[in-house]
Amino acid sequence: MTSNTLLRAARRTFIAGAAALLVGAVAVPAFVTPTVAADGPASVADLAEGLLGAVVNISTSQTVKGTEGPGAVPMPQLPEGSPFQDFFDDFFKNRGGDKDNSGQKVQSLGSGFVIDAEQGIVVTNNHVIADADDIEVNFSDGITLKATLVGTDTKTDVAVLKVDPKGHKLTAVKFGESTKMRVGDWVMAIGNPFGLGGTVTVGIVSARNRDINSGPYDDFIQTDAAINRGNSGGPLFNSAGEVIGINTAIISPSGGSIGIGFSIPSQLASGVVDQLRQFGETRRGWLGVRIQPVTDDIAESLGMKTAKGALVAGVIKGGPVDNGTILAGDVILKFDGKDIHEMRDLPRVVAESPVGKAVDVLIVRKGVEQTVKVTLGRLEDGEKLANGEDGNTDKNKGDKAPAVSTASVLGMTVGELNDETRKKFNIAADVSGVVITDVNKDSAAAERGIQPGEVITEIAQESVATPKDVMDRIGALKEQGRKNALLMLASKTGELRFVTIRMD
Repeated sequence: MTSNTLLRAARRTFIAGAAALLVGAVAVPAFVTPTVAADGPASVADLAEGLLGAVVNISTSQTVKGTEGPGAVPMPQLPEGSPFQDFFDDFFKNRGGDKDNSGQKVQSLGSGFVIDAEQGIVVTNNHVIADADDIEVNFSDGITLKATLVGTDTKTDVAVLKVDPKGHKLTAVKFGESTKMRVGDWVMAIGNPFGLGGTVTVGIVSARNRDINSGPYDDFIQTDAAINRGNSGGPLFNSAGEVIGINTAIISPSGGSIGIGFSIPSQLASGVVDQLRQFGETRRGWLGVRIQPVTDDIAESLGMKTAKGALVAGVIKGGPVDNGTILAGDVILKFDGKDIHEMRDLPRVVAESPVGKAVDVLIVRKGVEQTVKVTLGRLEDGEKLANGEDGNTDKNKGDKAPAVSTASVLGMTVGELNDETRKKFNIAADVSGVVITDVNKDSAAAERGIQPGEVITEIAQESVATPKDVMDRIGALKEQGRKNALLMLASKTGELRFVTIRMD
């Protein structure tokens, strides 16, 4: 065989091999068998069949002022997007009746689930039953029972209802551990979308720890299991049939599911439910501090390597730590052994802690980590205390003070805080420091939203009392090579915040 013949044979062999590779890239080889994940079965029929009886429809009615007379038939308020909405709109259009403004019944629909069959305890969303005069629980077998309200929590949007367990044989489900759920795990939602009755949808956990700005304790599970209007208050199950979330919200321009739904994690909801069942209200832990995020600039100003934790911007008078345990300017890194990665972590972790519990708190104070022990108060009491704090303005009517000394620094004009400046800017008597009398509109201070009338109380965690103190502190920071100055500012009423200003 000649060399040319050998070359042609080799080419034919290579081309045949390449073709085989191309075919293999398109078609699945016969020996490859698709697999199904153990926790994502091909059918969820058996699982759904055992859970449908515990999931209920919640219907409510409320009397509102209207133009329809007492003899008129009330217009049902169906979930937005309901296939029956057009029919009812046409049927009730222009049926004014006797316009005596006596009010009419407005109805709404949602979902819920039974967690205690012996006691007849049902869980749903607060917004499903808010302001309702009558609440009914409709079971999958057609039985309807009147429900009474045990308690609600607007901060987490959770409500607990009670029905007579003797009126119907109840099936209950239990809470699972949402903390064990991973992105990609299978989940199943059951609810009452668009008023259509028990509906099962399946998807996965799309994300965790979502903050959608709906409340102070946002920590939602995001799922692509179809959740629509009317699913609110219904359960999100794991593959073991445990409730790991309460379906609460969706993001949808059209009003229907686009695969972005949110559920309250069971870790948060179960504690709220227990408190509502026991007390009829929540009893959350309270630290008594005002906080703000730790930005990169603030972290640098405090000598921290990374921006993490929650910066204490102020301590509420009369609160649990109004004894010097925690100070304004401290950064909280850990609370009761739990890491505080960002500001929003702290309120949730504190609220989940029992009232009266003594906990260890890891803080950074003036660049040094230390652990302090605090005893928690009750948030509900703290809210009354915080709301009761007012900015009593200075009522001293003394003689006019002599001209104050001023200084210009970082685009601001600062002056002494005395009777004259207190009166001019209406600054409370218990606020101390150096008053800002003017801010250059093109300055770094203006970029940070600093306003005349605010008071500089500290610079780089050192108190200041005169314009000279301000100049000295800024000069010292520049000598240390600092690029930013960390200022603690007090409002006219004494509320504190931290701001970093470039010292370029």
